[in-house]
Amino acid sequence: MAVTTLPRTLVREVRPGEDVRLQGAVQTVRALGGLVFIVLRDRSGMIQVVTEGEVDLPREAVVEVVGRSRADERAPGGVEVQATGITVLARPAVRLPFDISKPVLHASLETVLDHRALSLRHPRVAAVFRIAAALAGGFREHLTAEGCTEIHTSKLVATATEGGAGLFSVEYPGRPAYLAQSPQLYKQICVGAFERVFEVGAVYRNEPHETARHLNEYTSLDVEVGFIDLDGLLDLETGLLRAMLQAVQARAAEARKTLEITLPSFDSIPRIRLSEAKDRLAAHGLTYKPEEDLDPAGERLLGRVFAEAGHDFVFVTHYPVPARPFYALPDPAEPAVTLSFDLLFRGLEVTTGGMRIHDYTQLRENMARFHLNPDSFTGYLEAFACGMPPHGGFAIGLERLTAQLVGATNIRWATLFPRDLHRLEP
Repeated sequence: MAVTTLPRTLVREVRPGEDVRLQGAVQTVRALGGLVFIVLRDRSGMIQVVTEGEVDLPREAVVEVVGRSRADERAPGGVEVQATGITVLARPAVRLPFDISKPVLHASLETVLDHRALSLRHPRVAAVFRIAAALAGGFREHLTAEGCTEIHTSKLVATATEGGAGLFSVEYPGRPAYLAQSPQLYKQICVGAFERVFEVGAVYRNEPHETARHLNEYTSLDVEVGFIDLDGLLDLETGLLRAMLQAVQARAAEARKTLEITLPSFDSIPRIRLSEAKDRLAAHGLTYKPEEDLDPAGERLLGRVFAEAGHDFVFVTHYPVPARPFYALPDPAEPAVTLSFDLLFRGLEVTTGGMRIHDYTQLRENMARFHLNPDSFTGYLEAFACGMPPHGGFAIGLERLTAQLVGATNIRWATLFPRDLHRLEP
């Protein structure tokens, strides 16, 4: 068979006794007894290539290998390729800032992020983002099957979504503009047309947080659904999370194995009102005022309390009116609290959501209570003036969910190119 007629074979597709053409990067090179053993990496995995004589191949050189595969139980995966030809397609032009050939990347987070182009090639680093991709894919597929329409809303807005703080201003012809904090107002408008919608997109928060769990830009998985109540909303997210984790199981099995993680398994997620959660925490010595939200310490402690009962997730519901945005629906039975919730995953908030005010007059009145000018929300309010169904929704922070799932100590490990108070590149 002529070399030029061989199709490219991915590493994971190599079977013994085949003529193959591989393309990838050199992970390691080792000379032993007149033979040279090369570990070649492509998007599907790694394979051992064997050749004879001297070979000038630095790590991360991009090569094409033509050869014959054969079984060898000593080789990774039990198969190796005896090379008949190696063509160098590209060589590194600089000295690599760290060694990515080791099973564990020995570099600080800052170094890893400073050299993102290289660190993403490390199998353990790449595995995190394969899991994130599977989560997002499962999110899309499940919601589409549930009758939701995917939308893509503008990230340039004329006013704040949540109020007046935390906005990034941008240059815009002839008027002020800002980066969107959330697609919240747009997805509510779209409920009036499509009834069930979702979006995967970036959101921006101009906030001075410098913690292991905050970013100024992150990926938000947003859902908004009409003709639903709070229990139905919690049921929807429970089923959605199961589907997302099943997608990781099916699509990112190798990444999961690389990171040695166990996926949560559950039929249901416990639900607890915020007031009851505070009572539970008080029994452990942590107290809050009635109007206060939980702080990170309280979330962690509550996560441990539920972990002892075998639960990785817990819904905390009925937050006070001042702790939620202007569009949160007050509980008719207890107007001081809203029909809202947070989802904690192993002690970290990964979702915020709840029912929304759908009555036009009530929404305008609530804006006034929050000191917002309804004239700044004309396009949004038009949807309610024309009639809106009862509806609710939620948003999942993809990076937070991924970081907790893989056991990362800092959300930046689960963020491709983090944007925070100190980092605007690469």
